[in-house]
Amino acid sequence: MTLDRASGALALLAPHEKLLLAVSGGPDSVALMLLCAHWPERASHEIAVATVDHGLRADARAEAEQVGEWARSLSFQHHLLSWEGEKPQTRIQERARTARYALLADCAKSIGAGAIVTAHHADDQAETILFRLTRGSGVSGLAGMAPRASTHDVALLRPLLGFSKSELVEACEIAGHRFFCDPSNANDAYARARLRKLVPLLAEQGFDREALLRLGERAARAEAALASCAAAAYERTLAESAPALARFDAGALTELPLDILQRILGREIARLAPQAQLRLDRLERVADRLSRALGEKAPLRLTIADLLIESDGNNVILRPAPPRRST
Repeated sequence: MTLDRASGALALLAPHEKLLLAVSGGPDSVALMLLCAHWPERASHEIAVATVDHGLRADARAEAEQVGEWARSLSFQHHLLSWEGEKPQTRIQERARTARYALLADCAKSIGAGAIVTAHHADDQAETILFRLTRGSGVSGLAGMAPRASTHDVALLRPLLGFSKSELVEACEIAGHRFFCDPSNANDAYARARLRKLVPLLAEQGFDREALLRLGERAARAEAALASCAAAAYERTLAESAPALARFDAGALTELPLDILQRILGREIARLAPQAQLRLDRLERVADRLSRALGEKAPLRLTIADLLIESDGNNVILRPAPPRRST
């Protein structure tokens, strides 16, 4: 890994004066911390480090405290964050990830950091694409992780997506810096750990990391094209927008491909019901029903995410659903 290549990757961080690095103590995040320590633009940025103790392993606290010592030795301020309370018995990794990002976002806001920086790399990206592929994800999911995203209203940056895990391990070894290995990464109780064991078999069939990354890049290009088309169609079909209402021209919506109609619905549902956990398959079914009703010029009335969608042949209206009658 050359200094120029590393500096080029970290240019993603440059617009943010204050940054919070998420460092667990594994080789990936330790490499991120080391690269940021030697980043030519470090002097013009305020960089802090945060480690989350999920309370799921006996050694986790001591490891988090050790990360703190490493961070301070590199002149980074360190924040040790704890996931408090009773832990769930199911979907533990998913819920731990949700809790981790919430804690990181709270920490970033409290110190005035404009972005959280994670050490996701090319192997993580390929694994994410494969995982989503097995779950029947749509185009946006198969695009994988974006270098720039957001979480809890804080920018989320992933500057190392162009580096392999082996390169990051090598960066630690060249620096002579220790790191920890999380045993849960090999625990078959977790879906991702089981999926990793399939990787060599898939690679033998040509479905290796590079093939998965190519799939992700193609899906990302398709996603960008669809998003652009959907944005243009949204402006063309929207007749009225208010804090608790959206009205579209039914005739204009009728002309749209199903996927574009679905994206328009998804956008408005996210605006009108931002707390809703909307499943893709549910959105697909609603979009399909609306598309068929529009094509047949038939009235339609249905609910999704506590929103009422009504079509009368002239307008399609989304608004909060009325309270359910008590029985």
